[in-house]
Amino acid sequence: MSSMRTPCRRGKSGWFSHFGVLLTSLVLLAACSTDGDHPELNASAEVNNVASPLYRIGPGDNVRIFVWRNAELSNSVPVRPDGKITTPLVEDLQAAGKTPTELARDVEEVLSTYVKAPVVTIIVTGFSGPFSDQIRVLGEASQPRALNYQEDMTLLDLMIQVGGLTAFADGNNAVLVRQEEDGEKQYVVRLEDLIKRGDIKANAKILPGDVLIIPEALF
Repeated sequence: MSSMRTPCRRGKSGWFSHFGVLLTSLVLLAACSTDGDHPELNASAEVNNVASPLYRIGPGDNVRIFVWRNAELSNSVPVRPDGKITTPLVEDLQAAGKTPTELARDVEEVLSTYVKAPVVTIIVTGFSGPFSDQIRVLGEASQPRALNYQEDMTLLDLMIQVGGLTAFADGNNAVLVRQEEDGEKQYVVRLEDLIKRGDIKANAKILPGDVLIIPEALF
């Protein structure tokens, strides 16, 4: 009888147990596609040399609205699940997907009906960010999950937050899926070299919306 292990035979708990079938399919797909079809993503890759994107407000964020010389209009409000906010004289204004500066200008436009030349500053005090910007780690991480993007995040930062690799991971054949201007791209990343051998060249930059798929090694 073969001793080969398959992902579907090992029980998982928590988030993975709810989506086991989907994750198993994704991880197996990644394992089958890491045979040289995809370029490697590392710290020196040209595709990594991009500026960090501006922070965009998301549902669950908390925003502090400061209206200069109008303390009664200043307020701190949460961004609702539908992405909108309500504050004095401003009802159901779309906030999700905008930068704090963009939202400040929109609030000024609404308030200008009631206040002469309003000056508004938006300060984000609770951070969730848009759902589409979250980083997702699937497969053979100790704690596979979705994480909020942070500026200048790298693979090492990401792996620390998910507890590293499991004993069954094929870390050097992990695949990072990224949405770029010309469509979806897949890159091989060397997690085992980075974590176990300290190869800092493998420490690629992470961008909002990235999906990291870590396959199981075939013993």
